[in-house]
Amino acid sequence: MNWLVVVAGGMIGAPLRYLTDRAVQSRHDSVFPWGTFLVNVVGCLILGALTGAATVGPDLRLFLGTGLCGALTTYSTFSYETLRLTETGAGPQAVANAVGSVFVGLGAAFAGVALGQWAWS
Repeated sequence: MNWLVVVAGGMIGAPLRYLTDRAVQSRHDSVFPWGTFLVNVVGCLILGALTGAATVGPDLRLFLGTGLCGALTTYSTFSYETLRLTETGAGPQAVANAVGSVFVGLGAAFAGVALGQWAWS
């Protein structure tokens, strides 16, 4: 039955990623992949909050963590977009995407853990 919980989260996360990416990108006249960057950082924040929230049950962890965040965040698109930036001569943006994604994502995860510990303590 766990797989149904994961599927339900994924059914929300995948379209949410796509729609968020399209909405964000349509508002920026830039080669930088702001939409993918945003969904990955938000996913890090959510997973961090789940990690910090000791009282969250296993079904909610599966739904939000594995299902929703698994479909919301995207390492493959991040990698592809970084590669495309490099191939099109946007090397500085490619480096900013790679470095920024790691550091801002880690910062969001740490902030999420603190938020989860505070909110569910």
